[in-house]
Amino acid sequence: MGGTTLRGDCQRCAALCCVGLAFDRGPLFAQDKPAGTPCPHLSARGGCNIHPQRALRGFSGCIGYDCLGAGQRVTQELFQGRSWRDEPHLLPSMLDAFRVLRQVHELRLLLQTAAKLPLLPPERQCLDTLAAKLEPVGGWTRKSLTAFEQGTLPDDVATFLRSLARTARRALKLVP
Repeated sequence: MGGTTLRGDCQRCAALCCVGLAFDRGPLFAQDKPAGTPCPHLSARGGCNIHPQRALRGFSGCIGYDCLGAGQRVTQELFQGRSWRDEPHLLPSMLDAFRVLRQVHELRLLLQTAAKLPLLPPERQCLDTLAAKLEPVGGWTRKSLTAFEQGTLPDDVATFLRSLARTARRALKLVP
């Protein structure tokens, strides 16, 4: 299960998590921020004004977050390096693509974890088929992300993962 890395690269992104995600005031965030609104600490150049002091300033939630590479894929692949900062009209489309591609990447990560189980051949084949659907040969487009969201693939992956409960229990019995 190769494909695109499942690790965020903020340098290649347009700060989509800093705009698209909401956070609630609490132990992880010092203040509320609605989804679709830039973080007040987001600099004009797209970086974090409090990056070295995030934990001290009450934003430890940012430290643990990883978009699993969805942000840079949206910015670089779907929008060819363009940014909502230079073209504000792109923001809704970029955030929508980011939201869906994050789900794709989360499903890919779950399948990568499931691939470590001692799967039976039919399970391995099903996993490989689902993983291939989550990494289309030509890459993702805004149109294919819309089709993904309206289709059954997320449910198909969830159903498959639930079917592995017995396999997971069998694997746990192998662990001393």
